[in-house]
Amino acid sequence: MKRKLAAAIVIAGMMVSVSACGGDDDKDTGKNAGPDSFKGQTLTVWTMDGSAPPQWSKDVQAAFEKKTGAKLKFEIQKWDGIQQKITTALSESSPPDVIEVGNTQTPAYAATGGLAELGDLKQEIGSDWTPSVSQSSVYEGKQYAAPWYFANRVVIYNKKIWAKAGIKDTPKTRDEFFKDLDAIGKKTDAEPLYLPGQNWYFFDGLTIGQGADLVKKQGDKYVSNLGDPKVSAAMELYKKYAGYSKAPKDKDEATPQQATVFAKGKTGAFIGMGWEAGTAIQANKSIEKDLGYFTIPGESADKPEGVFLGGSNLAVAQGSKNQALAKEFLKIALSDQYEGQLAKLNGVIPNKESLESNLKGNGAAEAAAPGAAAGGTTPLIPEWAAVENTPNPIKSYMTAVLNGKSPAAAAKQVEAEINKRLAQQN
Repeated sequence: MKRKLAAAIVIAGMMVSVSACGGDDDKDTGKNAGPDSFKGQTLTVWTMDGSAPPQWSKDVQAAFEKKTGAKLKFEIQKWDGIQQKITTALSESSPPDVIEVGNTQTPAYAATGGLAELGDLKQEIGSDWTPSVSQSSVYEGKQYAAPWYFANRVVIYNKKIWAKAGIKDTPKTRDEFFKDLDAIGKKTDAEPLYLPGQNWYFFDGLTIGQGADLVKKQGDKYVSNLGDPKVSAAMELYKKYAGYSKAPKDKDEATPQQATVFAKGKTGAFIGMGWEAGTAIQANKSIEKDLGYFTIPGESADKPEGVFLGGSNLAVAQGSKNQALAKEFLKIALSDQYEGQLAKLNGVIPNKESLESNLKGNGAAEAAAPGAAAGGTTPLIPEWAAVENTPNPIKSYMTAVLNGKSPAAAAKQVEAEINKRLAQQN
């Protein structure tokens, strides 16, 4: 998923404190930082390929070096193998100072003790961070990173097909959306919606929208919550959406690439990331003029559907010898000026709702922004990573329901495997 998010950025366009156990004294807090405060020091920042646009990096570097007198060194990393690379780096005596980490991966790094606790900087600059995007920076009640940028799914639709079905406007509620899909099915020869049976991040969003979680605490451990009636309700919603699609019930959105299917011009809509519009255009340039976007509608017009929020946080290595300097970097990088610039250049959701005006003119990003406030993630526990390993039992559950099993029966089929994975030592 993270590789896809990086691709989205290419196609479409940390927060620190002195660690309580880091041994830094008051004179190293950086609170009185000014020109030459850190002269002679160099701060190393790891960002992922595609995350930091060259202009953004250049401008942040200039502002940082002017303010602190220190040097800033960006090192671009590849997504492949990054989790192991970060894990290794955090265990070394001289790790990079600031690291971009996947939002859902942050708890696992925090659990190892590799990240500095950043609560004081949260109080200083993070009081207006959007809660839904900030939650992945928190582990066991403590702030271990800062929210940086995010993306979520929207409805990408074919305006020509919708017009042929007599639809005048985009839907504002879930029922209106279903009525529009009914109209496409009755009045055109197009497939109303392309939705493969295992688009499980969309299912996770529906689960979030129902106010449910995929795990629950049982004693001192986490176990599957797939049998929860609210999760079942989310799966029933997914099944209703899938009823408008001819897509395979046992494949995900990448097999085949749903945007490539949509590009053929015979599909009314699909639910995907904004960057997938670029994939569709690459497959069929002529479809570009027919593309439209809207927020996935929820039960009522005043609250969009829940969505899975993928993205990145910025964290400071516990082993960094430059934590005060890292704090100065984060104050600049996460300032309204540069957070807003990142949103505008990359078309990603910023960490504050007040900065979403920077997305104006980017149709996919404008459609995604309203969903961010109602969004969430997969369970923010270190144990969750093992659940997503192939073969993902959540996908098996979804296919079973679409093939006729009740959500409760399908859950019973996979919960033992989910619990086994949750019990693995990390």
